[in-house]
Amino acid sequence: TDFLLERFNLTEEELFRLDGPVNLQRLMALNSMINRPDLQFPPFSPGLPSALEENNCIFTAVTREDQLLLHPYQSFIPVIDWVRQAARDSGVISIKQTLYRTNESSELVEALSEAARNGKEVTVVIELRARFDEEDNIQFASILQEAGAVVVYGVMGYKTHAKMLLIVRRESGRLKRYAHLGSGNYHRKNSLIYTDYSLMTCDETLCADVHKVFQQITGMGKKISPDLILHAPFKLMKGLVQLITQEKQAALDGKPARIIAKINSLTDPAIIRELYCASQSGVKIDLIVRGICCLKPGVPGVSENIRVVSTIGRFLEHSRVYYFSNATCPLYCSSADWMERNLQRRIEVAFPILKKKWINRIVEEMELHLSDKRQTWELQSDGTYLRPDVDSVEEVGDGVQNQLLNSLSIHATVNRR
Repeated sequence: TDFLLERFNLTEEELFRLDGPVNLQRLMALNSMINRPDLQFPPFSPGLPSALEENNCIFTAVTREDQLLLHPYQSFIPVIDWVRQAARDSGVISIKQTLYRTNESSELVEALSEAARNGKEVTVVIELRARFDEEDNIQFASILQEAGAVVVYGVMGYKTHAKMLLIVRRESGRLKRYAHLGSGNYHRKNSLIYTDYSLMTCDETLCADVHKVFQQITGMGKKISPDLILHAPFKLMKGLVQLITQEKQAALDGKPARIIAKINSLTDPAIIRELYCASQSGVKIDLIVRGICCLKPGVPGVSENIRVVSTIGRFLEHSRVYYFSNATCPLYCSSADWMERNLQRRIEVAFPILKKKWINRIVEEMELHLSDKRQTWELQSDGTYLRPDVDSVEEVGDGVQNQLLNSLSIHATVNRR
């Protein structure tokens, strides 16, 4: 401490001692400083659907079929390439995008700037209050404005946390909308360590909903009524309560009823009360909550039908997925956790997965979390977390993240960690 005080010309009164490590973020640098391959995860290359391979026209691929990606097992590059292609496509008229967090040398900002310089109508909604990224976002806003893009700072009093991209393209004499919707940020570096879903679609109703939300955010429309999207702080909370109530009624009618939710945090009191009520009515509820969970599972007469697990592994579990077995649209991906701040004080979207095969795939991937015995911890009614009971090493098997690496990525050499 004497060295630091002398070095920075400080006094003893300006010295504060902490009981614990300082700035844990610096530990991230250790990975490249220490040559210990035995302590590092093996490298892998994110997979890529054949329709989205390099040099393929992404507009054509999305027109043929909605494209679903799960990062980091599948590459985030097609999302960036799509904006690049749009910037250079003579048929593209406009591009709208939200930016909450993006990497410091953002390829997306470069592509959006190029699009503006090429005469496209580019509108970017940048959230200046994204914690730890305020300075970068101010800089990105300046770059985009200099290129001719319209930069909007969202709705007063609400953080814009939704992840949306909307492209309008002239095809055969008519205008056609394309959209990307995601559960995670437009951040290439984070896409290598955070798990998130990406949907690329040209569904007319879904894209029209995205257009409506952008109109509201940019001040061109006050009240909107999306047909498929549930958006906060307006319809998402009410929609979730209705979906939970629908499962409750199905259970009371003697039908199979199930809810699966994969989220980062569960703290909203109203949602927790509704889940307790559904559990008491016989709904089977499986929650995959990585972080804070204020719900108590397994309480007799209250939540004995609720199970809560948390997956901890190589990648940070960041995707948000809601599944309601009796709903017309049974599965939504979203930018929103089940927290008061997300449901009431942020601009968020929950978007339905419309294609049956993608619904089945996402449910199967969530089932991997629920059956995992290596990387999953189960929340008890007393607030503690326990590892699953196993009788043998063979019963443990591979963790869910390793299973997804093996099935979705390429050139992966996976060990059991």
